[in-house]
Amino acid sequence: MRYWLTLLAFVLATIAVGACAGHTWVTPASVLRAIAGDTSIESALLFEWRLPRVVAAALVGALLGLGGAVFQGVFRNPLAEPYLLGSAGGAALGATIALLVPLAVSQAFSLPILAFIGAWGATLLVIGVSRAAGALDVPTLLLSGVAVSAVLGALRSFLMLALSDETVSLQVVLSWVLGGMQTPTWMGVGGLALVTGVALFACLALASGLDKLGLGETMATAFGMDVSRFVALAVLVGSATVAASVTVGGLVGFVGLAAPHIARWRLGPLHRSVIPASAAIGAGIVALADAIARSALPPAEIPLGLVTAVAGGPFFLFLLARSRKKW
Repeated sequence: MRYWLTLLAFVLATIAVGACAGHTWVTPASVLRAIAGDTSIESALLFEWRLPRVVAAALVGALLGLGGAVFQGVFRNPLAEPYLLGSAGGAALGATIALLVPLAVSQAFSLPILAFIGAWGATLLVIGVSRAAGALDVPTLLLSGVAVSAVLGALRSFLMLALSDETVSLQVVLSWVLGGMQTPTWMGVGGLALVTGVALFACLALASGLDKLGLGETMATAFGMDVSRFVALAVLVGSATVAASVTVGGLVGFVGLAAPHIARWRLGPLHRSVIPASAAIGAGIVALADAIARSALPPAEIPLGLVTAVAGGPFFLFLLARSRKKW
């Protein structure tokens, strides 16, 4: 219980820091006045602009933590991360189309929709390629993911070269690919919170199966599990979770890799505990990283993905060194 209270305090503290941080720092008292309904201009800006973004950043981090926990459980690999099966390439391709191709709908609508379709569609393509190869197992999924990612990356590069001109800058595409929170309305935050709740429920429903899969495919089959079917289902749920995060935060790396590790260090391998803890840790990490991105170089804003990469790169090397010691 103490650990869960600590996690809750961590998430609330990072949200509080995010609410205070920005081009102009404010005091916690100013944030509380804004929440209480103060009618000053500062309070209105805090409530309508900064607070929705901070809460959205926490929800994006929670989704990434959930996706990372599921993917590491499916692949039984502590170095697996949510973008492993081409969802990053698919999301980037969808966003590139939305940003560079003239469409009948506004970018505010087309960008999240196409990014989600691209991220989840890439995973469906990977599963389809694996089925066509005759084996829906972990090695085949990984190899298919590498191939699909390479093709999608090439298509994105071609579109960027072919469609950019004096009126369409590649900077907007690169900014999105590097990760960056959008500022949603409170209605949008409510929708994202609903999606996060559904994703948490869906991932928790996979917890028992992930525990069995962690014993090996032979043992999982002995427990009566259809391994191929469960792997496909878990991959689709994890990819949909990550795709939902991409629609709001772009491509934010390393969070889905780090959050499940931090959860397992204290809670052990059972996914019934690891999954919600990963969501909480991911929420705190992204809320804090977004605060740094907004406040480090005012009035400019650092891409969120760069902040998480600077922190996540050394963490990844630490995990790699730790894994090699176990080998």
